[in-house]
Amino acid sequence: MSSSADPQSSQAFSLRGRHALVTGGASGIGEATIKELVRAGAFVSIADINLSAAESLCTSLGSSQALHLDVTSPQSISAAVAQLERLDILVNNAGIGHVGSIEQTEPEDFDRLLNVNVRSVYLVTRAFLPLLLTASGDGGPVGTVVNIASVAGLVGIKQRFAYCTTKGAVVKMTRQLAVEYPKTLRVNAICPGTVETPFVEGYLEKFHSHNKEEVRAELRARQPIGRLGRPEEVASMVRYLASDEAAFITGSLFAIDGGWTAA
Repeated sequence: MSSSADPQSSQAFSLRGRHALVTGGASGIGEATIKELVRAGAFVSIADINLSAAESLCTSLGSSQALHLDVTSPQSISAAVAQLERLDILVNNAGIGHVGSIEQTEPEDFDRLLNVNVRSVYLVTRAFLPLLLTASGDGGPVGTVVNIASVAGLVGIKQRFAYCTTKGAVVKMTRQLAVEYPKTLRVNAICPGTVETPFVEGYLEKFHSHNKEEVRAELRARQPIGRLGRPEEVASMVRYLASDEAAFITGSLFAIDGGWTAA
């Protein structure tokens, strides 16, 4: 088929005909990823606990559907699975943060981060695994999982005890799954540095409302490139990892961090 008749089938990193689901898809990195996957030709399920935001994004995009999903609830996850007949790409993006050393991290804080950042990746991936494994065709593309981890899973960061712990767990889950299903599932993780998202804005507002711009400057400075990342930059890597061009990549970690982990 000529490129003029079907331009998406011949463009680089095309996902034409694929079905994807992104958790936490209604804002930030998740929203940018949804838009990029739709642009690549995929049909995308926008899975978010904020259904109205997911529906609003869906209306603006097309080639998508909104799903209510509480990633910490097995019942909510089962209900979402029941609405899908096919899944080729799963992006585990939903997550939360916490500021504090081990002394400042109460057991309930630690449990909350484990529940949202770690247990949810286990619950969601396990629930959608049968669909992902059946996505594998005879010699064709296999199911793909992309986990959004963090540089906090690769290096130690002061005042991020619980967050570093949970993102380190996501890194190890990624590699274990890759070796468990080497021929039927590709699993990779992206480890962003600090990215301009509502997540970061919420952190600044909650903990540094009195000196927000000063701390924002510090966040930029700790990344050698001298700025924060953009959600679209992470989304582009998700698209690549889900595409046929990345067919030989599994069990890998991709730091998108402005040089942070290289310094």
